[in-house]
Amino acid sequence: MTDHSSASAISERPYEAAAEVERVVGGFMNGTLPHAEWTHRAHLTVALWYATHHEAAEALDLVRAGILRLNAAHGVPTTPTRGYHETITRFYMRVVRHFVEQEDGGGDWAERANRLLRRYGHRELPLRHYSEGVLKSPEARAGWVEPDRLPLP
Repeated sequence: MTDHSSASAISERPYEAAAEVERVVGGFMNGTLPHAEWTHRAHLTVALWYATHHEAAEALDLVRAGILRLNAAHGVPTTPTRGYHETITRFYMRVVRHFVEQEDGGGDWAERANRLLRRYGHRELPLRHYSEGVLKSPEARAGWVEPDRLPLP
């Protein structure tokens, strides 16, 4: 997933309607989601959408390709310290897949996304599983690195 150091107030509030989730996902899919709206909240919402509609490997591939496409549209290069992060993307896809498999799937998209965000939306969640040095390493950004703290669900 892409790193963002600050999130706007809109990114932290719960979704009010399923149409809001559909707009975020649609903007992601067609590469028109504004950079300011490509927040941690949006990343997890997109992950939920794909994890619900596709098998794990395909969902990961589609999310990865979409992030790279959207980053390119926003002029965000992938470097050893910025842009796409493979380990964080895979980490959250695994967490979201676990959420999808454990939940009953009830409610509309806003309700489901809000449950996911309440449960797994804390930005420091990866640091429960990874030391900061490992997670921030160029190796973790470029490819999958196994957690060095707690195993994944």
